[in-house]
Amino acid sequence: MSRRDLLIRKLLLSLVTMFVVVAINFVLFRILPGDPVRAVIGRNVKISAEVQQSLREQFGLDKPVFPDQFFSTLGQWARGNLGVSWSLRKPVAEILVAKLWNTLLLIGLGQILSIFLGVVLGLFAGWKRKTALDVGALTFSLIAWATPTFWLGIILLAAGSSWLGLPTRGIVSPENVGKPLYTVIPDLMAHLFLPTLTLSILYLGEYMLIMRSSILEVLSEDYILTAKAKGMSHWQVLWKHALKNAMLPIVTIVALNLGFTVSGAIYIETVFSYDGLGKLFQTALTKQDYPLLQGAFLLLAVSVILANMLADILYTYLDPRVKAS
Repeated sequence: MSRRDLLIRKLLLSLVTMFVVVAINFVLFRILPGDPVRAVIGRNVKISAEVQQSLREQFGLDKPVFPDQFFSTLGQWARGNLGVSWSLRKPVAEILVAKLWNTLLLIGLGQILSIFLGVVLGLFAGWKRKTALDVGALTFSLIAWATPTFWLGIILLAAGSSWLGLPTRGIVSPENVGKPLYTVIPDLMAHLFLPTLTLSILYLGEYMLIMRSSILEVLSEDYILTAKAKGMSHWQVLWKHALKNAMLPIVTIVALNLGFTVSGAIYIETVFSYDGLGKLFQTALTKQDYPLLQGAFLLLAVSVILANMLADILYTYLDPRVKAS
């Protein structure tokens, strides 16, 4: 199968997956217990039945879920309109874009650090198998992988604020809000340090373990033995032959982890009061704000599907055998 045919097939599968996700996205939040109108206006706020009915009509909740609400929502999304948040009274797309860059900054920095350190540690641990370096890296990775997100965040928050005097909430200090980015970079980095470190440690262990296992499997292949017999040094064997093939599982797990990273960021953003998508999702869930929940969930689903499609395409470049499958 050619690379072009493979791309078309992956694109069609992604579209089918997207439709299934959209349907699940619509149903998922409507089966939650409770009244969304009451959740939006407040549990203890007294309003008349007429006002409640008026709000239900305004939110479109007076119509049957199927087919009216479902196809109305699909029509909105097809036109690029994610609706208006019931609780914040703003367009959902505008709210998501405002929070998206904050979360992308946190996740991007955390993933880059964890992937780089995980690959390097896993490479050296596999190369130096059964040495003190391997045992130490393996022990650290297992502990990091098993550590609960919120617990690690709380520990680092307490330690960083007490020992290093680092800020514990927000993205920048209140006096720097609204200032140009280039003038607040030091303050931004100080606020990002603890949440980024938390995210990096959590995923570092997983990447290191997978890379170690992968490099051990690759180093046992016949072509590695042939490369050594040709007189290549250890570095040449690792970088020119072993690393490329050992990276295949890492590409897969990075793509799959995109969704889990955002879900883990919910805990981190909550612990550090970080103003991103995770905290927004938690607030929307509390308010049962259907348009905002659906928009955030749809953004997450699209990101995961695109990441997996890109990973499949990247596979064809890293492993030519994939094209023939």
